[in-house]
Amino acid sequence: MSSERNLANVQSIYAAFGRGDLPTLLSHLAPDVAWEYGYAANEVPWLQHRQGHAGVVAFFESLAGGLQLTHFQPKELLAGQDKVVVLVDVAGVCPRTGARLAETDEVQIWHFNAEGQVQRFRHVLDTLQHHRAWQGT
Repeated sequence: MSSERNLANVQSIYAAFGRGDLPTLLSHLAPDVAWEYGYAANEVPWLQHRQGHAGVVAFFESLAGGLQLTHFQPKELLAGQDKVVVLVDVAGVCPRTGARLAETDEVQIWHFNAEGQVQRFRHVLDTLQHHRAWQGT
């Protein structure tokens, strides 16, 4: 049942994201969630490791100010016992530079704790493309 519960939670998270409903999105995350775990220090604001609900809010603030999404389509959701992996097509423009980016099959990994909350999350994407969009190169 936990894989079904986790899948439903991820679908609820995407629906909340689509509505701009950050409180509902946060309700699915553990208070100490590790957001964008695994990234080394870099200058792209939305690809920073963050911790907790305040860190997730900071992520969405950096995304809103740094990358205007023009397309966001979760395509395939794969559920395991404590993980959901999602393939997403994403496109956007960086208002700071005017540079565009497009990701086909960006991978989003959601790790769940025993209570069914997201404990860790990250995007696996073309970091060079995001860096170039941020730099305008």
